[in-house]
Amino acid sequence: MTDLLAQRRRRLRRRAALVALTGLAALLSVLADLMSGPSGLPMGEVLRALAGSEDVARGTGVIVWQVRLPVAVMALLVGAALSLSGAEMQTVLDNPLAEPFTLGVSASAALGAGLAIVLGLTLPGLPPIWAVPANAFLFALGALGLLQLASAIRGGGTEVVILLGIAVNFTAAALLALVQFVAAPDALQQLVFWTMGSLANARWEGIGVVALALALCLPFSLAAAWKLTALRLGTDQAQGFGLDVARLRRWTLLRVSVLAAASVSMVGVIGFVGLAGPHIARMAVGEDHRFLLPASLFAGALLMSLASIASKLLVPGILLPVGIVTSLVGLPIFFLLVLRRGAPA
Repeated sequence: MTDLLAQRRRRLRRRAALVALTGLAALLSVLADLMSGPSGLPMGEVLRALAGSEDVARGTGVIVWQVRLPVAVMALLVGAALSLSGAEMQTVLDNPLAEPFTLGVSASAALGAGLAIVLGLTLPGLPPIWAVPANAFLFALGALGLLQLASAIRGGGTEVVILLGIAVNFTAAALLALVQFVAAPDALQQLVFWTMGSLANARWEGIGVVALALALCLPFSLAAAWKLTALRLGTDQAQGFGLDVARLRRWTLLRVSVLAAASVSMVGVIGFVGLAGPHIARMAVGEDHRFLLPASLFAGALLMSLASIASKLLVPGILLPVGIVTSLVGLPIFFLLVLRRGAPA
């Protein structure tokens, strides 16, 4: 018994150390993001600029604080939010391929953005700068609201939610194609760029929206960690522990809705971070959600930061849309999961 307890403590310490290392790697990737770009900056100069040192050139301070820091922070927060939402969604739907992108959230957000960009349909009274993000937020929230409704339907299991998500995805994509068909050339170009996902227009106001969504949802996610771990043993087993599985799914999908909608509305369509981040974390720390959820959050932040760096370096002189980079990273993982586990039931 003593040996078993000692082994368990070692496993817990190892998992905690891996979570901490992933978080440290995410923070270091932000520093690398600040250093990279058309005018590369050495680490010492970046650190001095962040500290407000007077011996840093004015131009360097502007580059670090006004150009690169908003992009780096937005990448960190969006990656964390999407990966956390993907980890929770995969658990409550019992499907390794579930994430906001594959269940119609991104397509719905793109439809909302398209209606604002092409047809000018948005909430009245909003400043023009917020019209597109607000529409994208509402449509993304509406898509996951349908999944939330499906989870509450009597007798509606995870299969209903997954199938409805696929239907929402195709419907939103078809309507978006119709909006693109009638769009003027300038509006069409703006919409296509938005659907590629970009950090180039990151602003502190938008960062505040994503940070607020994370601050509101993360404590509830961590508080539900043991319930989510129990759910991984199976619905019947979780109910045997006294859990209200339907209620757990409803509240989890609500958190996922807020996180995904806030992220996609600020930066456009970002695919596969919510798929790749949780699986990387799962391979490192296992299914114990006390460690899986923070590890997923840090892994997603790290992936998004690395994608931000790659978007600046892959083609010299050109800033690639970060959504293209994340898709190139996520697609191999998606195919691997399909080949290993098969399609969702």
